[in-house]
Amino acid sequence: MGRTYDMTKRARSAARTTEAIAEATETLLTDSSLSEITLKEIAEKAGVTVQTVLRHMSSLEGCLQAVAERVFERVKKQRESMEPGNVSVAINNLITHYEKEGKLILNLLAREQSGDALATDLTNRGRAYHREWVRKLLVPATAENRTNQIDALVAATDIYIWKLLRFDIGRTRKATETVMMLMVQKLTEAI
Repeated sequence: MGRTYDMTKRARSAARTTEAIAEATETLLTDSSLSEITLKEIAEKAGVTVQTVLRHMSSLEGCLQAVAERVFERVKKQRESMEPGNVSVAINNLITHYEKEGKLILNLLAREQSGDALATDLTNRGRAYHREWVRKLLVPATAENRTNQIDALVAATDIYIWKLLRFDIGRTRKATETVMMLMVQKLTEAI
């Protein structure tokens, strides 16, 4: 009697390998700029060969796309659990997101400036999602000129404001949250 081949075990193993590659890519992208990351580094960090990375992800861009999907899923899960109108919870949630994902996002934004099409696609997707989040959670439904209000709140909650406060000025997480909260409160009061 012959041995049966267990495809389920192989599929689980392949999924674990894909996850390890995506996790390695995300770690590297968080700690260094995109232009410095190589397939060899990803493979070493994931504990696999470059050929395995290519078999699972096709290319460096495939690795980055996998990271983008992981990050977008985390962000959606985190942000979509909130009710509209609770500004303090929304800003706390946003700061938590920036604290976890900010360096990675800033690296993608830097790469976008160099004309990288994938980085541009990912950052445009992120901008659209952030704008929709602001529209749903922070802008009163009764606002007459919603475009200007949305623009103002998008600017006040932008990752570059977080970067300015946290890294350039050196504020604590709490102080950064307080400043962003103040800006959002003043803008929503004006609306």
